[in-house]
Amino acid sequence: MQQAPVVGQAISVAGLGKRFGSVVALDGITFDVPQGTVLGLLGPNGAGKTTAVRVLTTIIRPDSGRASVLGHDVVHDAAAVRYRIGLAGQYAAVDGNLTGRENLRLMGRLTHLPGRLTAVRADELLERFQLADAADRVVRTYSGGMRRRLDLAAALVHQPPVLFLDEPTTGLDPEGRLELWDVIRELVAEGTTVLLTTQYLEEADRLAHHIVVVDQGRIIAGGSPAELKARLGSTVIEIELADEAKAERSQLVLARFGADCGREATKICLQVNDGNRVLVDVLHALDDADLVPLTISVREPSLDDAFLTLTGRRTEPKGDPEKQPVSAGGAS
Repeated sequence: MQQAPVVGQAISVAGLGKRFGSVVALDGITFDVPQGTVLGLLGPNGAGKTTAVRVLTTIIRPDSGRASVLGHDVVHDAAAVRYRIGLAGQYAAVDGNLTGRENLRLMGRLTHLPGRLTAVRADELLERFQLADAADRVVRTYSGGMRRRLDLAAALVHQPPVLFLDEPTTGLDPEGRLELWDVIRELVAEGTTVLLTTQYLEEADRLAHHIVVVDQGRIIAGGSPAELKARLGSTVIEIELADEAKAERSQLVLARFGADCGREATKICLQVNDGNRVLVDVLHALDDADLVPLTISVREPSLDDAFLTLTGRRTEPKGDPEKQPVSAGGAS
């Protein structure tokens, strides 16, 4: 991701807190999002990502702290915030009993666009999201991927300067995900600010100028994708063993070579600063212990490695316990 120009803060969050009974969903998080950039908000399931989005889009009120969108306070000036944002949640929130075209025109009316402009925008978006051929079919006949694309189109009818995308590619196949990434890049190139939550780390790596990692309602790390990956050292050595018992033995043998020597089933992941030199020593150590790897590879750190190191868990691209369906388009 190329370095983004800093024009001003589109989103400002300071000390934001939210509880649900005894559960602390947000514990004093603070961050800013410059205009015309993408912020990737990452974290394990239940970390507080969706709660943060709901506060920023005025769906729920915070218990403490403050937040603003384009200078408008999300509590005291909620109507002005809603007028300036678009929101697409993890679950498509379009009306299954209306056609695709009718859904977009309804969103235009809800956001107070003139009728003629609403019709034009609906046609433009149906074409842009490859839904023109299905525009006059009722949405309950759409595939999951089509509904996701229509949901994002609905969030864009009124051309909001700030867009919140809560796991926008959930349910999309790889081709659909790539197409949606292209749309997001186009929007940002046109000046839109995007706050993106995602469980797909490649998505954040490709799209985000800056990443905030949240765990148990707190920010535990922040930086560009390159900065987060750079914290891990320069090389990752991955070793596949024949079974878990051999992998467990290998982990004990190799622990002395890296600050982080993790294991998942039969795979060992070793993070080191001098991969070429250490690789030779690793092979000798395994040989001395009569351990023969099935495969061995050396690569640069990924954002997935950074996430695992920071949280102790890998992301899980599935439903999040804190999520419920939210409305598309301007929050209402």
